[in-house]
Amino acid sequence: MSVLAIDAGTTGVTAVVVTDNGHIETKGYEEFAQHFPRPGWVEHNPEDIWQATLAACAAALSGAAASPACVGITNQRETAVLWDRRTLAAPRRAVVWQDRRTAEQCLRLREAGHEPRISELTGLRLDPYFTATKLSWLAENDPGLWEGVESGNVAIGTVDSYLIARMTAGARHVTDPSNASRTLLYGLESGAWEPELCELFGVPESALPEIVPNYGPLGSTDPGAFLGLDLPISGVAGDQQAALFGQTCFDVGDVKCTYGTGSFVLTNLGGEIARSESGLLTTVAWQTPSGERTFALEGSIFVTGAAVQWLCDGLGVLGTAAESEALARTVPDTGGVVFVPALTGLGAPHWEPDARGLITGITRGTTRAHLVRATLEAIAYEVRDVVEAMTAGSAPVLKADGGASVNNLLMQLQADQLGTPVERPAIQETTALGAAFLAGLGAGVWGSKAELRQTWHLDRRFEPEQADDAGYKRWRAAVGLTTAAARPLS
Repeated sequence: MSVLAIDAGTTGVTAVVVTDNGHIETKGYEEFAQHFPRPGWVEHNPEDIWQATLAACAAALSGAAASPACVGITNQRETAVLWDRRTLAAPRRAVVWQDRRTAEQCLRLREAGHEPRISELTGLRLDPYFTATKLSWLAENDPGLWEGVESGNVAIGTVDSYLIARMTAGARHVTDPSNASRTLLYGLESGAWEPELCELFGVPESALPEIVPNYGPLGSTDPGAFLGLDLPISGVAGDQQAALFGQTCFDVGDVKCTYGTGSFVLTNLGGEIARSESGLLTTVAWQTPSGERTFALEGSIFVTGAAVQWLCDGLGVLGTAAESEALARTVPDTGGVVFVPALTGLGAPHWEPDARGLITGITRGTTRAHLVRATLEAIAYEVRDVVEAMTAGSAPVLKADGGASVNNLLMQLQADQLGTPVERPAIQETTALGAAFLAGLGAGVWGSKAELRQTWHLDRRFEPEQADDAGYKRWRAAVGLTTAAARPLS
């Protein structure tokens, strides 16, 4: 048996067919357009996401030996999507998780004293990152659209909800706790939409999706809508929680880091809701069909792999991101260059939405190799900041995945900075793999988490050698300059 897994990411959609031994049989990928209407604004056309999903799935299925038993979905989180309940057409572009247009709204709510209560209920911070302020912005700036929301004609959801609506031809309007817990509208204790928060942000609870478990019978695809297939949709999770599941981080204290556009560090908390005093978020990792929830602490770093891409696209320092390792290895160190890649603000553990990128230590001897190495070191430093805040020390091991984890130099720098081993799995598509695992559990392809553990295989283990503490101190000083510059002069 096999499972079709859909990973609807920020820049494209990946579809994989995963066999019951945990191997990826086939893969399809389709990019979609990014829209930047103003500085700090990021939008996607939902129809583009849907067409990319169809194309990626068609490509993956075309090479598969047999039809899959079920389908699972994982997705970019926090992105606000609206669609017509009858036609399923989106009346406007989605507001993406990276979008920062609601920074002033967050400031007003913070100055009004709402943040402590919001954090108490949700485990999150008051930040433009999350969905609720995006929805409030739409209500304020597009009243005609919002009238449709309030009348019940327009549905609200995140990307998972939108894809399930399209795949089921509108029969299902659902989300799961991992996605719901990223909206600022879901209560960690209650496990439901919080009326108090819906009222604060002006979001009608009736427009929100039903919250269902992360695996089990969640719906069925409509053959007329989804490539002629009638398959159970039996697993869904936000991308970072799916990666935690795909890395088989099932025990309390297990830690993973996904190195993508940004980097996301999660540690399994088990069944207890733990609060962070160090700028980390508490989130739902997954919920079983019986209602048992597993929680996680998360550190969200907004720009890591995107910084390498900026070197390519913005500065022309690199031809491709894949060239970064070889060029960085041509110099023994950064030559004193420090790069803080706060290109869209700073996430955990600093949370400075107005911070901007900073490069220090440039001399006449600085070369592009020094800047590239400083960028890789910055990623390792950013992850160290989060892991130390998360574990009050170091984790026993860090499981690494995502596109940038193929960079052996970065992985060694990371092990050196953490003083702990970094393990990279044989299969890098752990986000899609997590969606497949959840769906397979929900449909009986696998019978237990113990079975899933047996499918995880190590590619390489990076042992710590020697940490560059002087470099890390320079990094911390540069972060201090960045955050100070972000604050208004008194």
